[in-house]
Amino acid sequence: MKIFLDTADVEEIRQGVAMGVVDGVTTNPSLAAKAGRNFRDVVLEIVEICPGPVSAETVALEADEIVREGRILAKWAPNIVVKVPLMAEGLKAVKQLTSEGIKTNVTLVFSASQALLAAKAGATFVSPFLGRLDDIGQDGMILIRDIVQIFKNYNIQTEVLAASVRHPVHVLQSALAGSHVATMPFKVLQQLVKHPLTDKGIETFLVDWKQVPDAATVFAE
Repeated sequence: MKIFLDTADVEEIRQGVAMGVVDGVTTNPSLAAKAGRNFRDVVLEIVEICPGPVSAETVALEADEIVREGRILAKWAPNIVVKVPLMAEGLKAVKQLTSEGIKTNVTLVFSASQALLAAKAGATFVSPFLGRLDDIGQDGMILIRDIVQIFKNYNIQTEVLAASVRHPVHVLQSALAGSHVATMPFKVLQQLVKHPLTDKGIETFLVDWKQVPDAATVFAE
């Protein structure tokens, strides 16, 4: 499963990419506002740091305008994926952008039928928001499993991108469900790295190492 960072914070992206585990980045208008910088400047910096897919979202509500914005975004860098909300006008735009060879990510997906429509329109990625479903008392992971199964049934090439990931268990469950991608905040990536037994093991090893006779010189040059 690919791991994307869901952020517009370039320092978080630098740290994630340096770990060697980040395959891409997703952004949205809310994350862009939180970054407090010009959107174009942020995106151009992100695509330099991360060579993988970087989703940048359109804000128009009519197909012609979505396509126009998508073309502008796609010109910024070859690894930009145009992010489009799931709606009738969005699907029209995805069909057109796809016909022009522009990759798309259909976002704000909350049902398997929406995901199927996005795939039929030609979306490169569909982004079901599992965390937001959990927030209203539904099991968001059921949605991920349903979409993965439907896409397998028909050999659909659109990738399932589990979004609105809130904690490490969401990441594990998404991987078990067969999601192609999980996009997450940087803090969730940090949580995936940590385990108390790992920390305890390192602490024990370092204490024991001090008892080795040549511990102070073995790595000296």
